[in-house]
Amino acid sequence: MNTLDKLIKMANQIGTFFESFPDREEALDGIATHLKKFWTPAMRQTLVTALDANQADGLNAIVTLAITKHRANIIATSKQ
Repeated sequence: MNTLDKLIKMANQIGTFFESFPDREEALDGIATHLKKFWTPAMRQTLVTALDANQADGLNAIVTLAITKHRANIIATSKQ
């Protein structure tokens, strides 16, 4: 399993957790917040780049939607 496959697997696990939320917007926000908070900028960028290149095969629809909706925040890096 390569790095991208591992990232997709982890993202899908996050998506599965949030998919059970009755409020879809809360679920999408939760996925994006989790990615931003717990993933490194390189991990997030790899996933977004793969999605942009149509190479994120197997990425769950809810994760794709969360990344698309919150793209700017997900790929932004903090200046500290």
